[in-house]
Amino acid sequence: MIQNHLIIDELPYCGKVKAWLKERYGNEQADDIWRKTEADYAAYLNDLPDYGGKKNGHAYAIYGGLLIFSLIPSLPDRPPQAELQDFVQKLFMEPFIKLGKVFDLNRSFDMWLIDKVFRRSGDRDRRDAAKYPAGFINVDEPYDKEHHAARYSFTQCPNAEFAKSHNLLSVLPLLCNSDFFGISRIHGTLIRCGTCGNSDRCDYLVVGNHDPVASEYTTVTDEDGFLVSRRKGDRVWR
Repeated sequence: MIQNHLIIDELPYCGKVKAWLKERYGNEQADDIWRKTEADYAAYLNDLPDYGGKKNGHAYAIYGGLLIFSLIPSLPDRPPQAELQDFVQKLFMEPFIKLGKVFDLNRSFDMWLIDKVFRRSGDRDRRDAAKYPAGFINVDEPYDKEHHAARYSFTQCPNAEFAKSHNLLSVLPLLCNSDFFGISRIHGTLIRCGTCGNSDRCDYLVVGNHDPVASEYTTVTDEDGFLVSRRKGDRVWR
C-alpha cells in the first residue's frame, strides 16, 4: 500500500458521519456500520494509485469521496436518495454555507474573485497532475467578462475513476450533485452538462443566480441520477 494515503481517522468528516449513523440506526447498529465502513475504506486504500496524500490540493475531495464509497454500501437498509443527498452535501459543503453569509456571486467583484480562486486552484491542480497523474486533470477557460461567468472543467476525476472500477457508479451522483448545492449557497448557479461519470468531462460554468444566463437553463436528473443542466427548449449547451 502507498504510505502517504489519508487513513480514515485523518478525515474531518468522521464525527459527523458517526453522529448521523447513531441518530438514524441507534448506537449499537451504528457502531457495526462504522466498523464495516472503516474496514472497507482500509481495503480500498490498497487499490488506489498515488495521489500525493495530504500534498494533493484535492485530498479531502478524493479521500472524502472514498469515505462515501465505503459508507453507503455498508448501510443495512436503502435510505431514500434525497436523504442521502442532503446528508452528503451538508457534510462536504459547509464552507460554502458559511461563505454564503458574506459572499454573493451576483456582485461583479465577488464573481471576479471566485474566478481568481478557480484559476489558482486550476494552476495547483496542474502542478499536482504533473507529479500524480492519476489525480484531477483541470482545464481552464478564460473568464467571460461580458456575462460575468467563470468556466473550467475536469477531464479526469479520481472519484469517477474509482466508481467505474469498483461498480459504484450508483453512489457517485451523491458527490457530483453536491456541487449544485454548494454553488447555490453562495448565490450562484452551476451550469453543468455532464460529469466524468456520465460524460467525457465534468464542466463548470458558474454565474450569479440572478444572471440572465442562469435563466436560460434548467437542471434535470438524468437516467443515472446525475444532475445536469439543459438549455430550455431541449438544446444542449456546450
